[in-house]
Amino acid sequence: MGFLVRWVFAFLLVAATFNPTAFSYLGWALRAWDSQLPLVLLLGLLLVGWIVYLRATLRSIGAFGMMLIAAIVAALLWVLHDFGVLTLDNQALNTWLGILALSTVLGIGLSWSILRRRLSGQADVDDVDV
Repeated sequence: MGFLVRWVFAFLLVAATFNPTAFSYLGWALRAWDSQLPLVLLLGLLLVGWIVYLRATLRSIGAFGMMLIAAIVAALLWVLHDFGVLTLDNQALNTWLGILALSTVLGIGLSWSILRRRLSGQADVDDVDV
């Protein structure tokens, strides 16, 4: 259940930042830049969420782990396309698939220490400077 919650929050962060609908921060910020600059910059603090998620993901699985998970998701999409389950003609669907893939990478990165502890019985400990 913990992974699902982390993935949902990662999905909401990515989708709130950019999605193919008119309801995303990036789309709104580009339209409202001239008239509502202070509000655009205030809500730009959404970037803090990105920093927290990316930092946690990089600390737990690293850049190579992120690439491996992205490759697994890409291979899964390729298999679904190859079997005819998924068509890539719809650009909006492709964008949502990218959002799904990125949120999966972030969700796994945030949950990796918990998953690793459950699988191996070993706990991860952050380095502490003394």
